[in-house]
Amino acid sequence: MNKLKHAGKSALAAIMVLTMSVTVLVACSTNKSAEQPGSSPDASKAVSKDTKKEISISMFDRGKVPTEEGTYEDNRWTKWIDENSPVKVKWIPVARNQAQPKLNALIAAGEAPDLIWEYDRNYISQLANQGAIQPIGDYIDKYSATYKAYLEKHPELQPYLKFNGQVYAVSFTRETLANHGMWIRQDWLDKLGLAAPTTVEELIEVARKFKDGDPDGNGQADTVPIALSASAHSIEQAFFFTSENQWYVEDEQLQFGRILDRYEDTLAFQKQLFDEGLIDKEYITDTNFQRSSQLLTTGKAGIYFGNWDIEELNNNLVKNDPNVKMVPLESISSKYGKNGLYQEAPPSVFTAFNSKMSEDQIQSAIQFIDWMLGDGWVPLKNGEENVHYTMVDGVRQKLDPDKFKKEVSYASEYAIMIDNVLQPEMFLAMAAKDEISQNYAKVKGKSLEIAMKNKYRRDIPYSPDFPELTQLIATFAPIAQQIEAKVVTGGNSMSPAQGLNELRKEWKRLGGENVEKLAQDWYDANKDNLK
Repeated sequence: MNKLKHAGKSALAAIMVLTMSVTVLVACSTNKSAEQPGSSPDASKAVSKDTKKEISISMFDRGKVPTEEGTYEDNRWTKWIDENSPVKVKWIPVARNQAQPKLNALIAAGEAPDLIWEYDRNYISQLANQGAIQPIGDYIDKYSATYKAYLEKHPELQPYLKFNGQVYAVSFTRETLANHGMWIRQDWLDKLGLAAPTTVEELIEVARKFKDGDPDGNGQADTVPIALSASAHSIEQAFFFTSENQWYVEDEQLQFGRILDRYEDTLAFQKQLFDEGLIDKEYITDTNFQRSSQLLTTGKAGIYFGNWDIEELNNNLVKNDPNVKMVPLESISSKYGKNGLYQEAPPSVFTAFNSKMSEDQIQSAIQFIDWMLGDGWVPLKNGEENVHYTMVDGVRQKLDPDKFKKEVSYASEYAIMIDNVLQPEMFLAMAAKDEISQNYAKVKGKSLEIAMKNKYRRDIPYSPDFPELTQLIATFAPIAQQIEAKVVTGGNSMSPAQGLNELRKEWKRLGGENVEKLAQDWYDANKDNLK
């Protein structure tokens, strides 16, 4: 395992990027043995495992650890991290689709991990306002070398890390700002003589043809035209320039996305898809979207509202039907114009420090962050040379996708810091040489270009984060979901217009008018720094 310690030095260059799904936090691994990564070449100089301090870190459990690899808490990569990092880590898995409720329960019970991470800045703000996490700016200045220098190199991160005027989290710049993506079966379009849709109306018409035109050729009208994912509702909302938790600036006034006039169009669109059978009738109970993924990979769906990188889904689909041709679909326009597919703000995941941590524990955690950002992430991301990849013209080329998937891909959750940039033109060189991987690499590069082609409307870089707002959103969100589900699936029991009216009533009842005033005051005071 002598290559592991230094495996990351050359990978700090942008060309060392590896094809990974963006629905997942990018990360991989490096192990010489198929059983367990070995120790670093400088292990004799490293702190003894017996004297290393322990920190605990939350992580997303996405159910991707094969049984033979172990568990999220104990596998080859947790052992490798303990061997090579300056600390010993206790990992606390939380189910991805229940992460915030689970973390809230752990916090309430006094059992929260030392480091808590989430993609949702509003959630980190909520924890700061609750006193569950603590400011760390002074500690970074005092104890960090690598991350401190990284922040100087990436000043665009600084505003996002501050809550109530103080630094409460660390983060890193994303490999790409691309996130959401739409996909469509080009072979189905060709068979039915259809063009790719460019408007909401054309999308609905294509979906109808996919439903009734027997595109899979089995003689039955059994297709579900549109398969959904965790990103689907956000994609649908963006068609109409709305986002349920985003603020928009309308005539210099901040307005909350979920109660905008045009949010009614979002509800009407979703209801039309449901009423006409253009999406799965059981989508509400498909909370982990396994059923939806199965509809796609078994050839029963022809349009996918997901993310710009769907390599695993595409591979499974092609294995089931080698003649499939899934291609990325550009944003479509509505009567409001064309919005871009959702693109992220610069920060990736936010990592916050439990308020109960002592300064000694914080120092150890910062040492771990420095180590991970320096070169700890590289072996977690790329796999081991001549086992999972080989170097070709300075680029890591994947050797065996199945081996990589089994032994490496689940390690994505451990790399809480990454220093990397994705470039579309590099995917082909980095992909494995098998036909499926090479074909998808070509499509993936195109998908990234399409995902970034049209600017996504974000009027302010991040939302206000005062306590009244975070509490209101936390209370309002589940109520809003129930109202919207009734609109979409309830037949004539509640129209989209009535649903919007109910949303506004609940928002007002919970203190929305006061929050809007506070948000406006915040915007007026900060707008010069928000452009």
